[in-house]
Amino acid sequence: MRINLIRVLSLILIAISIASCANRGNPSGGDIDVDPPVITSSKPENYSTNFKGKEIIINFNEYIKIKDLTKQLIISPPMDTAPIVTPMSGASKYISITIQDTLKDNTTYAFNFGESIVDYNEENPYPYYRYVFSTGNHIDSLSVNGHVEDALLQEPDTFVSVMLYEVDSTYTDSIVYKQKPRYITNTLDSLTTYKIENIKSGTYKLVAIKDQNSNYMFDQKNDKIGFNEGFITLPSDSSTSHKLTLFKETTNFKAIKPKQEGDTKIIFPYEGDYESMRIKVLDSTPEDYKTRIIKDKETDTLYYWYRPKFEVDTTFFVVTNEKYIDTFKHRFRSIKADSLKMSAPIQGTINYEEDFTMEANIPLTKIDTTKIKVIDKDSLPVPYKVKYDSIYNVYKFPIEKQEKQQYNFTLLPGTFTDFYDNTNLDTLNYTVRTKLKSEYGSIRVSLKNAKLPLIVQLINNKGEVLYEHYAKDSPVVDFINLTPRLYSLRAIFDTNENGKYDTGNYLLGIQPERVAYFPEEVEVRAGWDYPTEFILLD
Repeated sequence: MRINLIRVLSLILIAISIASCANRGNPSGGDIDVDPPVITSSKPENYSTNFKGKEIIINFNEYIKIKDLTKQLIISPPMDTAPIVTPMSGASKYISITIQDTLKDNTTYAFNFGESIVDYNEENPYPYYRYVFSTGNHIDSLSVNGHVEDALLQEPDTFVSVMLYEVDSTYTDSIVYKQKPRYITNTLDSLTTYKIENIKSGTYKLVAIKDQNSNYMFDQKNDKIGFNEGFITLPSDSSTSHKLTLFKETTNFKAIKPKQEGDTKIIFPYEGDYESMRIKVLDSTPEDYKTRIIKDKETDTLYYWYRPKFEVDTTFFVVTNEKYIDTFKHRFRSIKADSLKMSAPIQGTINYEEDFTMEANIPLTKIDTTKIKVIDKDSLPVPYKVKYDSIYNVYKFPIEKQEKQQYNFTLLPGTFTDFYDNTNLDTLNYTVRTKLKSEYGSIRVSLKNAKLPLIVQLINNKGEVLYEHYAKDSPVVDFINLTPRLYSLRAIFDTNENGKYDTGNYLLGIQPERVAYFPEEVEVRAGWDYPTEFILLD
């Protein structure tokens, strides 16, 4: 009896042990699939010649799907009518390509799928699959390669189209605006290098475009462009790496139909450079007619203010800009007149390089400085100057700032007079304060191998210029009173010595001015002086 009891207890312990071992972990379901799909066959076979069909079938060893095909698929030469690729959704073990376009004779075509083909479950991509065929009796095998840079930014845009235009009897430089290229590739979303393959021998123009509307043509208003100077001849230039620098051209000037926005205020939108833009009334104007024009700070718009009101319903405006001229018929509308409003865009903390400013919604014509008082935190008067920016309708008040100081601006009624002889009716009070200089940092930049003049800039990660100095006489630049943060440092080679960055122009064959970046970000800390050597390579 005792022996049986021992056997029973032993069996129970064994069962508990087995159950415990079985419950130590849950089944994992096996290893995660990391292998891309495999092509088992294609019909016609890849790299076929004398292609005459309309459909291509590519078979895989597992279920696949198509992902981001509109961005990833590049067909070279481009087709006027896009092929139909299925399946666009869902799982399938094959891809079908139905050609809708009329194929050119004796031409090699390449379908570059990028990373759009992925397995259905884990989305492992079949990397950069290319299907190639020729309508002639051989496959063209020459290539062009290189890399893409941005003229101003450290990293170029993604999905840049790199194109070759055949230089034959019909070629003109303006072809980039009108026709699709002979050959094309794309940097996609992870590369700055490019390679155009399956090219026939000949002479070509090499161009890169950040093609915003994906039409394979250059739109000056929206696209960036880069180009190789001169032409490329194949096969002799096949082994050369070609750098393409993308830049945004200055848009050619164009006036846009004006619109009444206020009782005596008309907006004149435009494209391009406004500095030579002139607005004139074609018909007769009222007696003692006067105008003022103000530029919008953010948009390409001029505000045209006038007095007195026209007694007619319509008139004609002539807009000119150097060689440009256009005439617009304008119908006046009755709109409630604006009242004068003043504002101070800088309040609270003010940096040492900033000026306290006042701006208005109506053009200003006069300022009465006897009605302005500026005092510090001890109620002592502070000397100030007055500067007026007529383009943006802003008054600036430069003062000599001290550390940890407070400045109170009081502007009495009648300080400002606008274009219609209205004045501010209320007393305006504003306060700005400075920090201790020890709360800021400084950078001394020693420019090595510098060919002056140079525009030296500190920018943020969006490419926005935060501080700038013009190095004309000395290769040493001091940035002081900097807000602590990370900065990128760059130098612009001011080739024409006009004090500003000049972009390129494709039709004129002008490349943008050269820009060099310091190889790493510069960290500015409060109370620190950061000396650095910026070596500018030839």
